[in-house]
Amino acid sequence: MLEELKKKVFQSNLDLVHHGLVIFTWGNVSAIDRTKGLVVIKPSGVSYETMKADDMVVVDLDGNVVEGNLRPSSDTPTHLVLYKAFPAIGGVVHTHSTYATAWSQAGIDLPNIGTTHADYFHDSIPCTSDMTADEVYGAYELETGNVIVKRFEGINPVHTPGVLVKNHGPFSWGKNAEDAVHNAVVMEQVAKMAFVAYSVNPSLTMNPLLVEKHFNRKHGPGAYYGQK
Repeated sequence: MLEELKKKVFQSNLDLVHHGLVIFTWGNVSAIDRTKGLVVIKPSGVSYETMKADDMVVVDLDGNVVEGNLRPSSDTPTHLVLYKAFPAIGGVVHTHSTYATAWSQAGIDLPNIGTTHADYFHDSIPCTSDMTADEVYGAYELETGNVIVKRFEGINPVHTPGVLVKNHGPFSWGKNAEDAVHNAVVMEQVAKMAFVAYSVNPSLTMNPLLVEKHFNRKHGPGAYYGQK
């Protein structure tokens, strides 16, 4: 079932290691087949060195395992909330990459202060609020998804395909698993750039004209970056 999607999700999980975004088992990638309403996701706590494409787990949008011999990622409920809330996305990534996680632990939005950021994320990458006792001690992973969705009220999740979960780490998404990984890599890099930039000049500013120019040349109606 969904053998091609399993292969893509498996490879995307390996790509997290290739790009230096995860160590040990600190990350997961999923992708959704919207037609079937099924999600393929990495199994929980399985080493990247021994993991195989056949180990990927298929779940429905209620979290029921449809196929697979292993338990799905513990973050599965978060992924499912995002797929339900953001119908345009096709892949989700969670990591504990160093710089993006550091901003998450700092508990502040990652500001858009350069054209690299603006090429991929129209706005600052938002950080969620503190989770309540009920959210933490209840259905924690599901509520993590809910606080992300709440933070995105008034924000276009396609134009800003990532979030910082306060005291936890980053989630990113995209049109498919590969795109979600790409956005995770960019998020880590712009988080690092912002850290260095603020270290050099804590009073830095960003030209809003450059934000619009760089975002729209890739994503706007008259986009012209790259090949047709």
